[in-house]
Amino acid sequence: MEEPVVAQKGPFAVEVEAGKKYAWCRCGRSSTQPYCDGTHKGTGLTPIVFTAERTDTVYLCGCKKTGDQPFCDGTHSTF
Repeated sequence: MEEPVVAQKGPFAVEVEAGKKYAWCRCGRSSTQPYCDGTHKGTGLTPIVFTAERTDTVYLCGCKKTGDQPFCDGTHSTF
């Protein structure tokens, strides 16, 4: 399995809709960050699919090293 690529050092602030499913890019290679575009194929990494609990702004991890996938936990500030 390959290591994820840092897409950006900091979170992506995105609007999500209650009840809608999203696929967060875990590999960091997607051109549609922070969402998956299928570029992960062959890396051994797969996207994290989640359903938004409410309509809101959420902060999705950009460094791909969070311990709270897919949400930012501040890990990017440690490197």
